[in-house]
Amino acid sequence: MEYHIYHIPGKKIGVTQNLEARVHTQQGYLPGEYEVLESSDDIDYISDKELVLQKEYGYKIDRKLYKLLKTETKSMKINVTEQTTTFPYPVSKLKGNLMDNIGFQWETSHGLFVLNLKSIQWIMNHVQTSMYNNDRCYVYNKAFANWFDSPELFEEEIEEDLPTVKCVKKPLKMFEDIRNWASTRGLYERGNSKTQYIKLQEEAGELAKALLQNDKFEIRDAIGDMVVVLTNLAHLEEMSIEACINTAYKEISKRKGKMINGTFVKDER
Repeated sequence: MEYHIYHIPGKKIGVTQNLEARVHTQQGYLPGEYEVLESSDDIDYISDKELVLQKEYGYKIDRKLYKLLKTETKSMKINVTEQTTTFPYPVSKLKGNLMDNIGFQWETSHGLFVLNLKSIQWIMNHVQTSMYNNDRCYVYNKAFANWFDSPELFEEEIEEDLPTVKCVKKPLKMFEDIRNWASTRGLYERGNSKTQYIKLQEEAGELAKALLQNDKFEIRDAIGDMVVVLTNLAHLEEMSIEACINTAYKEISKRKGKMINGTFVKDER
C-alpha cells in the first residue's frame, strides 16, 4: 500500500493513499495544479516526512501524525468500506457515542471525515440500521462527502430540521472548481467585490445582446460567465454561492402570486 505526500501550492501539504479521491474529487485539484513530493509504502516515514515538509514550506503543521489518523479508527471500531462507514452501535445509542468522540477523524476513499456538532447531526439525519445486525448502523460515504464539500448548504436543515434544496454532487463540484481556479490565479487576493460587480454588468450586457440576436451559444456562454462572476463575488464577501442560492430558494418557494405580462408578480399580502 503506497502513501503519497501531495503539495497544493499556496494551500497545503497533505498525505493520502488515493490522489484521485482525495485531491481530484474532494478538493477539486487536477494534475498540474498540485505536485507529489514523496511516495512510499512506509507509513512511519511518510508521517514524519509530512511534518518536515509542512514546516519547510511554511504551512500549518498537523497536530496529529498521519499514521495516527489511520489507526485511530480502531478506538471506535468503525468499519470503513468504499461505500459506507458502519458504527458499532444501534441508532438509539449512536448520538451519545459520537458526542463522546468529537474531534475523531477517519479517512475514506471519498476524503477525510471529522466529528463535530454539525457532522454528528448530519449522521443522525441520514443513518441507516444494518440489515444484518440491529446493533450496528451506517452512513453512505459519498453522501457524507457531498455534505462536507459545502456544509453551509445544509445549515438550515440541521438547525431547524426543515426541508432544504439540495444540489447534487456535480454542480457543487463545479462551484468548488470555480473557486479553486480563481484562487490559483490570485483573484481573491488582488480582486475585490466592486470589480466583480463591474464584470457582472459587462456579462449582463453580453447576455442582453445575445438575447436580442437569439444567439443560443452566446446566451449559454454569457449565463455561464455570470454564474462564475457571482460565485467569485460571493466568495469575496465571505459567503458561498450555494448558500446564497439556498437562501433565495427558501424565500421564493413560499411566495404566492401570478404571471403578468410574462413576469411572476408576488402577492403583497
